Amino acid sequence: CKFGFWKKDENLLPRKYFEVDFPMIVARKIHNIKSKPPLSKPIMESHSGDSLLIDSHSLDSSRYSIVGADLRFSSDLEEKLKKHNLDIHLPTLLVAECVLVYMTPQQSANLLKWAASTFPVAMFINYEQVNMTDRFGQIMIENLQRRQCNLAGVEICRSLDSQRERLLLNGWETARAIDMMKVYSFLPQADVKRIEGLEFLDEKELFEQLMQHYCICWASKDSSNLGNVPQHLGGDTSH
Repeated sequence: CKFGFWKKDENLLPRKYFEVDFPMIVARKIHNIKSKPPLSKPIMESHSGDSLLIDSHSLDSSRYSIVGADLRFSSDLEEKLKKHNLDIHLPTLLVAECVLVYMTPQQSANLLKWAASTFPVAMFINYEQVNMTDRFGQIMIENLQRRQCNLAGVEICRSLDSQRERLLLNGWETARAIDMMKVYSFLPQADVKRIEGLEFLDEKELFEQLMQHYCICWASKDSSNLGNVPQHLGGDTSH
């Protein structure tokens, strides 16, 4: 439960943290939360007001909510989120981690349009594959296909430009994208040395190739400079 990590620092805790996944996955997560005190304790400690609302496919507290929904159907998603007291007027950060790539381009476009039109002040962060048309990317796709894992939206993962373009075409005012090798280069060198000391990295070239095939994209809307990331993070701000 990611909420537990937020709870470690009250200053980082959002007004409310919403987590969305398929109902079957949410049912397993709720079972784990209920049966493991390290997961349930942060939720209980931050809760105020009435008793927790919980069933097999959702859990709702005053600061944390987990909802079983299919992101491909935004009307159903919005209904469930509002039932759990989503306030669309608050500045909102939306995070997708290897999610959009499993949707068709039209489905992910619909989700992005919904988010951009629903939240007046928002930032969207997306982590997923990039540069998937080269040989290394094709091998990644083939390996996943052998495991019956279909990347329905992989065509949007052609390049950093195609990732940015999807955001700008679907209601977001600014968008940037950088690959994970670039992100790695921004990390404090002390942290890099500590991380690399935990496990010997004997295939550095393979590691770099893999990092060049994942990216972070971020987009924002509104005039509140939520997306005002320093220029050295790469890419031009598009309006």
